[in-house]
This record gives sequence, structure tokens and C-alpha cells, in this order.
Amino acid sequence: MIIRSVAPLRVSFAGGGTDIAEYSQEYGGAVINSTINWYAHTHLAPAKDGIRLISLDFGTDENLEHLAYDGKNDLVKATLNKLAETKLGAGMELLLHTDAPPGSGLGSSSAVVVSLIGALNNWLSKFMSEYEVAEIAYEIERKELGIKGGYQDQFSSVFGGFNYIEFLKDGKVIVNPLRISQDNIKELECHLLLCYTGGTRLSANIIKRQVEDFKEGKNVEVLHEQKKMALDMKNCLLKGDFDEFGKLLDVAWQTKKQMASGITNKRIDDLYEAARTRGAVGGKILGAGGGGYLLLYCNYRNRHEVAKAMHSMGAESKPFSFVKDGLTVWRTKNEL
Repeated sequence: MIIRSVAPLRVSFAGGGTDIAEYSQEYGGAVINSTINWYAHTHLAPAKDGIRLISLDFGTDENLEHLAYDGKNDLVKATLNKLAETKLGAGMELLLHTDAPPGSGLGSSSAVVVSLIGALNNWLSKFMSEYEVAEIAYEIERKELGIKGGYQDQFSSVFGGFNYIEFLKDGKVIVNPLRISQDNIKELECHLLLCYTGGTRLSANIIKRQVEDFKEGKNVEVLHEQKKMALDMKNCLLKGDFDEFGKLLDVAWQTKKQMASGITNKRIDDLYEAARTRGAVGGKILGAGGGGYLLLYCNYRNRHEVAKAMHSMGAESKPFSFVKDGLTVWRTKNEL
């Protein structure tokens, strides 16, 4: 029996940075985001012995002879160490791939971990709840491997859909699904562009600087403002006030740029200015910053002009749609 799982990637609209433990455990944080129809995929098949790992993202096919962390496939090793230590001798083949390149700003690393946990959870019949899966994914990335970042990516990928996610001072996370009509979701999609800026992102380094600045008392008010904008955007989405939503994206981006060096650069600034000149109301770089995908909200009549401008500058817009489903796991007898 073969197990397959998919975990969606996400776009984050506002509140990023307030989900980092250093801030949320002192002030409480909040983000607003939604999952899209791009996924991290896991295929798990029984094998006679050993662990064969095939990664289409990195073009590797190898046998994992040990699970010590060495900077290579550590996300997979840490997940196996966390969940499958009692059955590793049974042998398995893992095939992983993601619908976006590494460093996309779409939470792809967390989605990989969530997808893998989903497959292993099914294989081991652990029957973990959604909250348990998200919390374990967070522990693997942030605590076991020490990768800098917040909580939102894991919870978004597990739960799926539009969510206003609160991070309480006591460490608890509350996922609040937003009831948005399908008509309004489609209308929002008609105004948005998702453009790949290219470049390399070292998100952990940017987040490390944000944490260091916060500990020194810097950017506290900026993070407070990000949290407020997450609430304001939630209200806009619930009311279908998308023009105000687009304007808030611009405010969120201008605020985000103050949080640390490296969040933006000349290429990102040039792309954003060109988009604004041709009719984009607002937008922001996704994830920690420095590269990856640029989300733009455009006037509907000017959307094609913005897309054309981005294309001319080497930032191709990629089709996407919002999805309500989170982590999905199933079994099949079809090996192909």
C-alpha cells in the first residue's frame, strides 16, 4: 500500500514577524494568510530495507544511511527521527517534490515537513489532530533544527483556507477560519498577481536580525502595527472591501521594510515601483524577504499591464488560486 500526501503553500498578507516566539510570547501575535493550489508532495512506499530518498526539488536520489544532521536533507531526517524511530528498520521509499522553488517565500519548507508528517502519521497509524501535526512540524523546524522563523507556515499548511491565526502569550495557537463567499474569493483572485522575482533568499538570516533587533528594543512599534494590519485586513476580507485590502497591502509592505535590512533590495524596489506606476494598488514580497514571490493587488483593468511590465523585467506572473483544503493524505495501490 502506497501513501501519498499533499500540503498547500501559503501567501501571507500581514502580521508576519508577530508569529515569532520572542514577540508573541510577550505581546501576542496575529497573522492573516491563505493557502493556494501549489503543494508539497510526499510519496511513501514500503521497501525491503533502508530509506531511499528521492528529491525532485534538489535532483537527488540516495539511501539515507544515517539520520545525523549534516546540512543535507535535515528536514527529512529530523521528521523521521521525531516520528518513525520505531519503524525505520522496516524500510521505505520517499519521493518528495514541491510546486515552488526553494526560498519562494510561500512557506514551502514547512509544507514539506507537514506533508511528510502526514504520510508518516498515516503509515504509523498515529491519528494525530491538526493542531498536533502543526505543533510537531514547528518543533522539528524551530527547536530540533534551530531554523529561525515563526509559527504561521506550519498551521496554515495543515489547516488550509483563509485564516486569521492568533499566537497567544502562553504559546498556544488559535486558528480562526474566515467565512468568505466563493464569489468574493474569485473576485480577489482577479485582482492579484503572483510574480517570481528570482534571486536567493536567506530567510533565516533576515529573521535572525529581526529577533536581535527586537531583543534590543527596536521595531516593537512596527510589529504592533503589523499585528493591527492583520486584524484590519481580516475585516476587509470578511466585508469584501478589496480596494481597501489592496491599499493595506502597500502599507504592510512599507512597514515590513523597516523591520530588518535585507528584506528588500534594488531589484524588488524597481519591480514594485514599475508595478505601482502601471496600476498596482499595493503589494508585498512574501516570506521573510530578499527575493522569492511578489504579491501584487491591481485594478482589474490594469492587471494585464502590470503583468506585462513584470514580464519585461524578468518577473513572470504565475497562475494560482486559493484553496480551502489543508493537509490531505490518502492510500493507493497504484504505484505509478
